[in-house]
Amino acid sequence: MSNSRIAAVDVGNDSIKAIFGKMDAELNIPNVIARDVEDRPVIGIEELDSKDPLEGIHIRVHSPALKENNAIYRVGHLATKSDNATELDPGSSKSEEDQTLVMLFAALALDAVQKDGSTGFKKSGNVIDSNYTLGTGLPLREVKEGKDAGYRSKLLGSVHQVEFLVTPKYQGLKVNIKFDEVKVYPEGFAAYINLVMDNNLNIINKDLIDKRILIQDIGGLSTDIAVIKNRNVDDDKAQGFNLGVSEALESIREEIRSKHGVELDSRRDVVEIITKKNDRNHIMVKGSRTSVHDITDRILLDLAKKQYRLLRNVWQKNSQTEICYFVGGGSIVLKDYLKTLNNNLDGYNIDFFEDEKESIWMMANAYYKLVSDFTRRTNKEKADQDKKPVKAN
Repeated sequence: MSNSRIAAVDVGNDSIKAIFGKMDAELNIPNVIARDVEDRPVIGIEELDSKDPLEGIHIRVHSPALKENNAIYRVGHLATKSDNATELDPGSSKSEEDQTLVMLFAALALDAVQKDGSTGFKKSGNVIDSNYTLGTGLPLREVKEGKDAGYRSKLLGSVHQVEFLVTPKYQGLKVNIKFDEVKVYPEGFAAYINLVMDNNLNIINKDLIDKRILIQDIGGLSTDIAVIKNRNVDDDKAQGFNLGVSEALESIREEIRSKHGVELDSRRDVVEIITKKNDRNHIMVKGSRTSVHDITDRILLDLAKKQYRLLRNVWQKNSQTEICYFVGGGSIVLKDYLKTLNNNLDGYNIDFFEDEKESIWMMANAYYKLVSDFTRRTNKEKADQDKKPVKAN
């Protein structure tokens, strides 16, 4: 375990967020993939290595966990430029999609090649052998259905390989990925841990620790509402819903295309239009700054009403709740609409994270805290065992 590198990975619908080692590295990659050929054409191939690897992730992925083994993909920013780019579909299960695994393996391989000198991973020729202790999570609905066990077993006990093809700086390198341990946490529980505890799992928010709270985590494909009381998640009352922001973002993207003739590469482009500091809800049409407020307001307000209905229903069943925290990337997109609805309707005690990065990275940070604590305890138990005197026969 001591030679294993910690990886805390949140495979979000919008992007994958990952924290490695002793928080010495992090990655944020758009969750978009596109099937590709081995020898993708590159203009100025001799300048390839001067470019950012994250802008040109081109890999072959071998893993017995995949339905389509040995397939070649463009990943992240590079995939958004493809006509056949795929993002996770509403209604799909994160634990059962090849795309989740492709993104996970790509992130780990990028960490392994970036840090191959400092991790202690063995490198033989162009092959790096990496070992990870993984902390990750799944939507509450999937954990309640028992899909976490199947997801974990797919990762453990096998070697997964990522081969970098036409990727800046890493072309020709192969990374073998082996998991020493995989911890899969429910996303709502992880959000609670991040709210009240620091990296050493010391309590940092004493005001919250004994309160009855809800945490409504709005993701791309799903929404989890965790019910917290007596410092624990109430598994019976916590609920997961097949309602995220992806469908709304796709509708906005499609309406902008049909009304203004502007093709946006991915849902992430839509999020940027909605959340940017300047010229929010505006796009460029033939060089002219054009408002799309009418499109975004109508679609997002409709989604916010559905999210508010979920809050109202769960709160009614947990009437002694003191506060609800909205977290996740979807809460940033819907924040203004939810606040307006709440002010005009029930006036619940709700709160948002004003720090957008903290909200977006909340799950990855929580997984890091949990898996680091697991590693510490495991190493301590091993050290204590080694110290025990050997009994003479």
